[in-house]
Amino acid sequence: MTIIAMTREMGTLGKDVAAGLAQALDLTVIHQELVEHHVAARLQLGESTVHRFLEGRPSMWERWKIDSDRMSRYTADEILQLAHGGNVLIRGWGAAQLLRDVSHVLCVRVCAPMSQRVSVMKERLGVTDSRSMRDEIEQNDNAHTQTIQRQFGDDWRNPENYDIVLNSGFVAVDTCIALITQLAKSPTYQETAESRRALADKVIETEVRKILDGSATDTPFGPGINITVEGGKIRLGGVVGGHREIDASLNKIRQIEGVTEIENDIAFVPINSGV
Repeated sequence: MTIIAMTREMGTLGKDVAAGLAQALDLTVIHQELVEHHVAARLQLGESTVHRFLEGRPSMWERWKIDSDRMSRYTADEILQLAHGGNVLIRGWGAAQLLRDVSHVLCVRVCAPMSQRVSVMKERLGVTDSRSMRDEIEQNDNAHTQTIQRQFGDDWRNPENYDIVLNSGFVAVDTCIALITQLAKSPTYQETAESRRALADKVIETEVRKILDGSATDTPFGPGINITVEGGKIRLGGVVGGHREIDASLNKIRQIEGVTEIENDIAFVPINSGV
């Protein structure tokens, strides 16, 4: 199964590259509306609210209302579920950062000079004001930066995060498609038992976090819990303030497909213990 994770940058012609790759490799391109729809349904929010939050433009009320950690986890879970199905090209949402250590996933960045991005978007949107168009692109880039930093503590512009970076200001779209297609078909990016297991472990981790979140809606376990999954074996660790009933959650976790063992090392301490 082919999986390509690509950045989503305004005006770089990445959309055209993605369309060409989908045709050349028979892939489904995952559009932002699909991700936003599923995340909104899970969080019981309007799709427009999720869109503004993920684009870095929520209102003050939305910033207060939305649990950003939970939003990040649900977005990551949606991306992983789509990747697990295979034969997809996922643009944006931090897919390259989320999947870069799964060896058969090809992580791609398509970039372009700002002058070209402005020209492309002006033509695409039928506008004439270059200054306002540049401001819009920069605002979008900054929102993307904040989202990736919040979710992964990383810089999406860092070329070390990608298998290939192509500048469409110098490399034609057809050439970009040909180069990425060649890489995707190479032995390096074919599935192996190890790479399938790595992706499956990531899916299990997100399922575990969903169960823990769901079992403590009012007082979530939060980032104090460390979850590691290796070959289906789960290890839970960390320190949580106050006592929480976790046996029911552990029973649900055991039922996740692919789970082989659970090692629970979570420590519960009194809230005023000073720990």
